[in-house]
Amino acid sequence: MLRRIDLRDTADDVDYATVVPRAEFDVEHAVARVEPICTAVATEGEAALIRFSQKFDGVTPPSLRVPAEVLEQSLAELDPLLRAAFEESIRRRRTVCAAEAAMPEPVVELAPGATVTTRLVAVGRVGLYVPGGLAPLASSVIMNVVPAQAAGVASIAVSSPPQKDFGGLPHPNILALCALLGVDEVYAVGGAQAIAMFAYGVPGLCRKVDLVTGPGNIYVVAAKRLLRGRVGIDSEAGPTEIAVLADSTADPVHVAADLLSQAEHDPMAGSVLVTDSDALADAVDAALAPMVDATKHADRVRTALGGEQSGIVLVRDVEQGIAVVDAYAAEHLEIQTADAAAVASRIRNAGAVFVGPYSPVSLGDYSAGSTHVLPTAAAARHSSGLTVASFRRSMHVIAYDEAALLELADGVERFALAEDLPAHANAVTVRRPR
Repeated sequence: MLRRIDLRDTADDVDYATVVPRAEFDVEHAVARVEPICTAVATEGEAALIRFSQKFDGVTPPSLRVPAEVLEQSLAELDPLLRAAFEESIRRRRTVCAAEAAMPEPVVELAPGATVTTRLVAVGRVGLYVPGGLAPLASSVIMNVVPAQAAGVASIAVSSPPQKDFGGLPHPNILALCALLGVDEVYAVGGAQAIAMFAYGVPGLCRKVDLVTGPGNIYVVAAKRLLRGRVGIDSEAGPTEIAVLADSTADPVHVAADLLSQAEHDPMAGSVLVTDSDALADAVDAALAPMVDATKHADRVRTALGGEQSGIVLVRDVEQGIAVVDAYAAEHLEIQTADAAAVASRIRNAGAVFVGPYSPVSLGDYSAGSTHVLPTAAAARHSSGLTVASFRRSMHVIAYDEAALLELADGVERFALAEDLPAHANAVTVRRPR
């Protein structure tokens, strides 16, 4: 089921990023598709949103903004056991976010009377996107809203696609979670048009935001790329992916189940096993077959596991395996090896690392307390997942008194003149005692 790539005889200086499984994700092509959608939202407002809901979602929402009573009704009708699971997930995520939010703002005294303070200022207003296509990801409500609230964001709006099965409203679990978290500004708008609504604002409906976050399909990603600059974005998240670094000590049933769990998301999802054990590779393949046959979304899973983005990568040893997964820079990376904690401590590139046999990615998707909005497509080499820091801006506050400025005046004036900016030098010179 999973193709194999043998890197055991590969030279040590090879660029592993060029040979590990990964599908093409042509965002630039999709940008051309979403540009007229975004332009229509900017110029036509609500009329365009309604038209695109009918075209892309096959339903016209009874109201683009979900009424408060519908949010409360969704919460009231929520299964009590599911509500308890939601509340525990929220509690754990809030606990982690509270620790992030409590990080101090450093004040550095460079000389008597000369300080630079790093202030952390919350974004004023954010638009949070929650997918509702193949899977209505209610968990993304938690992952977006909780860190935004912990960061101190004053204005939070959520948007999720209208659903035919729910009378043109977003999935009731999404609405219930919004109510549970105290978010009352919720829109039944999906896709690129939701990003455009947030970026431009729609008079009489939705004020424009400063930042858009949350995962989505390629058209959501394309709209983010197109409108970046007009509005801040968290990332350009592509299809989900998992890499598992495992040796002969791993349980093949665990590994197979975890690979399958990500393949369930999307036909383009990537599932990659990196191992130095032929026996484990064979056992994982054997365990996958009956699991795939038995799972609800078998066709979707088969497409994902059989695609170019998935496979088993054979390596000489765990040492080479570490180099391979660092080059792959997975959204989710599981370490299922002997001394997994020590191996995990050496990983440099991953959105999130799951250590040992009892830390599956599914745990992080819902209730581990970590974020599940993570960089994909090797962006973990330079980007981080969605945390409290994502909703804050760093601002330097400079406070020098007269003596502190005069101590540096000669150097600043010389520096400015060396750059042929005499007015810069003069701004210091006029502050000298006269």
